[in-house]
Amino acid sequence: MRFEPGREYSKVAVVGGIYSNYLALEVCLADARHQGVEAVMCLGDLGAFGPHPDRVFPLLDAPDVSVIRGNYDDSIARGLDDCQCGYTDPRDNHFARLSYRYTFSNTAPANRAWMAGLPGEHRFRLGELDVLACHGSPRQMNEFLWESTTPMHFLEKLARDHDADVILGTHTGIHWVGRLPGARAYVNAGALGRPANDGRTEVWYAILEAHGRDLDVSFRPVEYDYRRLGTEMAEEGLPEEFIETLETGWWTTCLEILPGKERARGRF
Repeated sequence: MRFEPGREYSKVAVVGGIYSNYLALEVCLADARHQGVEAVMCLGDLGAFGPHPDRVFPLLDAPDVSVIRGNYDDSIARGLDDCQCGYTDPRDNHFARLSYRYTFSNTAPANRAWMAGLPGEHRFRLGELDVLACHGSPRQMNEFLWESTTPMHFLEKLARDHDADVILGTHTGIHWVGRLPGARAYVNAGALGRPANDGRTEVWYAILEAHGRDLDVSFRPVEYDYRRLGTEMAEEGLPEEFIETLETGWWTTCLEILPGKERARGRF
């Protein structure tokens, strides 16, 4: 089914942060279609972290897939000097620069132009619920909304201010859902591109299904050939720390941005 903004759906897949992981994306799309979703919503950040960023674009060029612009896509499309990731720690920014330079250098001009045309958000109906899909948050593309530090009253205000029953986001790389009064919710789809700092080599995406105003949210693990991806990353000269994350399921970079509770769940 072709995705059409404004159309009413009953079951959709939501994918965050692909990070050039075309192998996981291929498996994810096949699994989502097998689960009977009517459309797939990709929340942006197509590049970063992984190898061969151009390989994700043919997979996204499908009638049932819709893509919005993440901070990475915005930077690549506009030729900016950095990824607009929102990091403040020097170590986080060091690895972000390495990743961004590689992705920028290895993204074809035609794909940069395609990303330039991506919208910043999508709205659609899921059952009787009004859904707003964005990257970080509706108010800021690179805003980090963490489960441990985001108050429910803030999410309620965000939903009211933006006339949404359900807000879809990513950017943090860790999936979670916040249930709000009145059958409303905030759903962070996490990232498909790398593990969720949980000691598992699988990555994750979300499936949302609504009957009227009853919303069901489930997160599905994706098993893919992470060893092959790691080999390709090594061949491309990407940091060993990135490969270690694939092989162990534990983050070795982007750690300083994590709140205390999220960091305590990891190894480092």
